[in-house]
Amino acid sequence: MLTEKKHDLCHHIILIGFMGTGKSTVGQRLAEYLQAPFIDLDHEVVHRDGRTIPELFEQEGEGYFRDLESKTLMSCLQSDVPCIMSTGGGAVLCSENCEVMIQKGFVVQLTAELETIVARVAGDSNRPLLQGNASERVQQLMDARAGRYGFAHCQIATDQCDVERIINSILEAYDAYCSATKAAE
Repeated sequence: MLTEKKHDLCHHIILIGFMGTGKSTVGQRLAEYLQAPFIDLDHEVVHRDGRTIPELFEQEGEGYFRDLESKTLMSCLQSDVPCIMSTGGGAVLCSENCEVMIQKGFVVQLTAELETIVARVAGDSNRPLLQGNASERVQQLMDARAGRYGFAHCQIATDQCDVERIINSILEAYDAYCSATKAAE
C-alpha cells in the first residue's frame, strides 16, 4: 500500500536502469500517484521522430538513435515543471546524459537479476538490441554496461517486488534527498 504522506515534487525524478527493470511501469504509476507529468524517454523519441525504435535502428543505426535520445533528454529536462521520467536502458552510455540527469533531478537506478530481466523482455520485438538469444544478449549488454548506472542517488531492486513497494522506496529516498538539499542551501 502506498504511503498517505503528501510529497511535494520539487525536482525531476529520473528512473534509469537496464531494460526490463521496470522503469516505464514504475514511472507511470509514480507519476499518477504524485499527479505529476510522466515522460517515457523512448516514447518521446518515437513521438518526435515519427518512427519506431526498431525502425530507427534499422534505417539510421544505433548512433543516430543515441544522439536523438540525448537531444530529447536534454530538451525534456529543461522544463521548470518537475516530472517523472523513465529513460531507455542505454541513455547512460553518453556521459553528458549522466551529468545532466544528476544536475537536473533525483536519479533512481532500478535493478533486477538476469533471470528476471530475461523473463520480462524475452520475445519483445520492440527491443532491437535483443536480436538472437535473449538471455545471451542480456548478459552481454549487462556486462558491457556494468558500472554505467552507478551515478544514481539511490538504487532499488525490482525483483519480486510489487510496484507500490518500489514507489514507497523511491519516495523515502526522494524525501531524504530533498531534506538534505534544503539543509545544504
